[in-house]
Amino acid sequence: MTAKIARGTQTRSRPKAKGATRKVPAKAADALPLPGEAVRKVSLWIFAGMMLALLLAILTAFQVPQMAGTAAGEAIGEAGFAVKRVEIKGLNRMQRLPVYAAALDQPSMAMPLVDLDATRERLLRFGWVEEARVSRRLPDTLVVDIVERTPAAIWQHNQQLTLIDRMGVPLEPVRLEAMPDLPLVIGPAANTHATELNELVAAVPHLKPQLAGATWIGGRRWDLRFQSGEVLALPEGKETAEKALVQFARMDKMTQLLGRGLVRFDMRVPGKFIVRVSSQPGTIIKDAPPPPPPAPATGPVDTKTVI
Repeated sequence: MTAKIARGTQTRSRPKAKGATRKVPAKAADALPLPGEAVRKVSLWIFAGMMLALLLAILTAFQVPQMAGTAAGEAIGEAGFAVKRVEIKGLNRMQRLPVYAAALDQPSMAMPLVDLDATRERLLRFGWVEEARVSRRLPDTLVVDIVERTPAAIWQHNQQLTLIDRMGVPLEPVRLEAMPDLPLVIGPAANTHATELNELVAAVPHLKPQLAGATWIGGRRWDLRFQSGEVLALPEGKETAEKALVQFARMDKMTQLLGRGLVRFDMRVPGKFIVRVSSQPGTIIKDAPPPPPPAPATGPVDTKTVI
C-alpha cells in the first residue's frame, strides 16, 4: 500500500477571528511605563486612605461604641497611619515646645483616635494663642495652625509687669530692663479696660503717639500720662471721658498745652478745666499758656490755674 505525499504544499493559518485579543510578548510587557508592582502599591495606598476616611466618617456619624472604635483605630495606626510628625504654622513669639507638648498629649498616636477638638482647647489656654486649628494630614502628620495675639500694652500691678494684647489678655511677664516701647497701664483690673482705653485714645490720633501710660483710678476712670510728663485726669464714664479728651486735644492744638512745663490737667468736673502749673507751691513758670477757649459742645469752661 503506497502512500501519496503531496509535495510543495504549505499550511495556511486560519484568519483571526474578529474581536480576538493578541498576546503581548514578555519583552514588550517589560517596556510598559508603570510596572505592575508599582501600580499595585499606588492602588493599595489610595484604597487605604479611602478606607481610613470612611472609617473616620462612620465613627463620627454613627458613634460606634468606644471599645470597637478604639480597636479599629489602633488597627489603622498599626498599619502605618500614626502620628510621627507635628507641623506648626504661624508661630512667631511663642515658644514651640509647649505647642508640641499640647499636640502630642493624646491617648493614642493612631490617626483616627487623635482628639482634634481637645487639642485645640489645650492650645487656647496659652495666653499667646488667639485662635488655633488642628488637622490630620495622612499618613502620619498632625498640622497645628496658630494665630498669635499682638502685644498692645504693658500692665503694671502688684509690682509686676505683664505684656497684654488690645483686649487686655495677659501674654507673658516683662522684665524692667527689657520693656518694649508700649504704653503702660497701671492699677488693679486696668488690663480688663484696655479695650476701652484703646477706643478712647483712638478718638485723638495726634495725641496717641505722645501717650506714655494710663492709670485706672478707683475702678472708675483714667489718668493719662504723656511723654512730656504731664498728667490728664479724665472724668468717669466712657462717653464723658471721650468728650473731655477730644476737647483737650483741640485745646492742645490751639495753645500747645503739652511740653510747656505744666504738671497736671484736671477735667473731672464737667465744664471746668484746672491746670496745675508746678508741683512746688510759689513757683511761677514763664510763658504759661493762656486759658483755653470754651468748647461749643459743652458750654463755657471755668478755667482755674493752681500754683
